Amino acid sequence: MTASVPAQPRHPALAGADPELAALVAAEEQLQADTLRLIPSENYVSAAVLEASGTVLQNKYSEGYPGKRYYEGQQVIDQIETLTAERARALFAMDHANVQPYSGSPANLAVYLAFLQPGDTVLGMSLPMGGHLTHGWGVSATGTWFNGVQYGVRRDTGRVDLDEVRDLALAERPKLIFCGGTAVPRTIDFAGFAEIAREVGAVLVADIAHIAGLVAGGAHPSPAPHVDVVSTTTHKTLRGPRGAMLLSRAEHARALDRAVFPGLQGGPHNQTTAAIGVALKQAATPEFRAYAHAVVANARALGEELAARGFDLVSGGTDNHLLLVDLTSKHIPGKPAAKALDRAGIVANYNAVPYDPRKPFDPSGIRLGTPALTSRGVPVSEMGRIAEWIDRVLTGDEDTIGKVRAEVKELMDAYPAPGLPVG
Repeated sequence: MTASVPAQPRHPALAGADPELAALVAAEEQLQADTLRLIPSENYVSAAVLEASGTVLQNKYSEGYPGKRYYEGQQVIDQIETLTAERARALFAMDHANVQPYSGSPANLAVYLAFLQPGDTVLGMSLPMGGHLTHGWGVSATGTWFNGVQYGVRRDTGRVDLDEVRDLALAERPKLIFCGGTAVPRTIDFAGFAEIAREVGAVLVADIAHIAGLVAGGAHPSPAPHVDVVSTTTHKTLRGPRGAMLLSRAEHARALDRAVFPGLQGGPHNQTTAAIGVALKQAATPEFRAYAHAVVANARALGEELAARGFDLVSGGTDNHLLLVDLTSKHIPGKPAAKALDRAGIVANYNAVPYDPRKPFDPSGIRLGTPALTSRGVPVSEMGRIAEWIDRVLTGDEDTIGKVRAEVKELMDAYPAPGLPVG
């Protein structure tokens, strides 16, 4: 089916220059408006963040840092980057902030470049257990160029065992330790990891890409008092554009800055820097704090409703925005489950669960999150209905899926998404 441009296009210049692409953008806007987005790493940015992302800052090339550029005409750009970095330092209570990384993976690569030599050992969470590719996993450059050692979670609890982490650290003597991941539904014990890092003389990095907004809003403990470096994306729970930041203690500022530029990147994406600045200002408000706590309340309620319907939750529930659901007892793998939910207008992703006997591209679980639905204002009282929809879709036929799709659309119409057209 070919998308069509609305009679009065929302993006008139784009529609005039490229109707085909304008139609696709409009179709994506409609898809985001009509569907219940439960992918934990997705969210809706505000209209202000969206607007900042599309400004004339796109026209600038700004290699270097404020006051030390390789191009002239940076008088305004320097102020924008300085302001954004100041907001980042204040919000996360860190000495230094670099707001130039293009995304989360390049930010983590910069950490390696700042502190390690090829072949050095890094300790991170295993990818199938909830970690990230860039924490030393084998198929990543970080596991190819460095000696990646992984910790996991306990079979009986689904939680990180710090005794195991300590034993691995003492045996392997890593120079770098990552805490955090992409499918971790429980509170990260930054203080516990810091104690282990001190024992072995390792640099401790908290990758809070998923929970940055919860940290900013006081809904998750802050890593700031405990770690050397904080790496984070700026989308997800922080509700900013697709970018990243590195924050650190003052002693690591120069090494990290040199690793980002000239080590890995050229000129920063200034329009993204400005949009990050907007998001950081919004994240410092009481309204955002209420949002962060509502994200967690919704996730806990959704988890309880799913558990009441016989779904198995890794670690038994959640402390944050994320639920990892093992569908083994439901006799449906994660991939067909995610596709069935998608047909019903419920957008999730299939995901490996700890000790998963199935292959990564056809795993046993799905991953759910509440940041996006909370941004729409969907209240905790609706989590029971959402759990019921998931149950109906995964146990029903195509007729059931169609009925749920209509009900999802009705709920989404009642809670319009920020930054998207209404109607």
